Amino acid sequence: MSDGICIALFRVVVFPGLLFTAAAGLLVSWVDRKVTARLQWRVGPPLLQPFYDLVKLLGKEIVVPAQSSRLAFLGAPLVGLAGASLAAALVGSAAVHAQASFTGDLIVVLYLLVLPSLAIILGGAASRNPLASVGASREMKLVLGYELPFILVMLVPIIQSGGMLRLGDLLRYQAEHGSFARSLSGVLALVAAIPCLQAKLALVPFDQAEAETEIMAGALIEYSGAPLAVFRLTKAMLMVVGPVFLVVLLWGGFGDTIGSALLGAGKYLVLLVLMILIRNTNPRLRIEHAMKFFWGPVTALAVVAVALAVAGV
Repeated sequence: MSDGICIALFRVVVFPGLLFTAAAGLLVSWVDRKVTARLQWRVGPPLLQPFYDLVKLLGKEIVVPAQSSRLAFLGAPLVGLAGASLAAALVGSAAVHAQASFTGDLIVVLYLLVLPSLAIILGGAASRNPLASVGASREMKLVLGYELPFILVMLVPIIQSGGMLRLGDLLRYQAEHGSFARSLSGVLALVAAIPCLQAKLALVPFDQAEAETEIMAGALIEYSGAPLAVFRLTKAMLMVVGPVFLVVLLWGGFGDTIGSALLGAGKYLVLLVLMILIRNTNPRLRIEHAMKFFWGPVTALAVVAVALAVAGV
């Protein structure tokens, strides 16, 4: 096996891919639960509780519905996990070492970040449970809603940089000219990207596909044991990958010094805490209201950001 293949496997499986992002995601999920608890005047879970929960799920029985498509039902969680792991490897490699990126990796990351949502749609439909079908339908509508403004947001750094499609090139451009978020178009793009990321992570007010108080976990209602653990782990990993992606793309990245790395970590924490606060201060929207929100003000804001980027503002 060549050195290049070994390095690629290490990045996907160990760092910054599956194992590192999984551990970091579980720690971030603890931060989410802890902050949520403090906002509700509760103590919250201990530090290792997310790890205990994952191990507990892995030890439980796997139940497959009798009328389901077994291959699709059990394969869907792996599709989502693969998408999150590969996205973590690409984004993390670019953040740590800009030379590790390749032409068009920005487009590849956009595709990979859709896979976890497609996995939920596939798993919910494959289970043939009526409530799971409702959840899968809602997830499909959400994807159609937030992907348009999210893609428009991605056009802002591409336009400002003169057509760069490599994450490493975008980081170098920001190192020389300042982060895109320092411009008006970059600020608007970042503001528009946050609710899109909130929906990608299935956080309130955009958790319609798993609404436990309405459809009893929705698309995931039939999942148990290891497949459910994989879905939960994928969501935890996305809580790392999503904000890091926005920091790399619009907010200057993490740099190559200790000071800039700490600054980048602070930017990540700002986005994370903001998403947690949004989750805890807003009620769940109805699916039609969420669609109107993304195709209305969020898309309009993203279009304005693109127009300002074209104008050089």
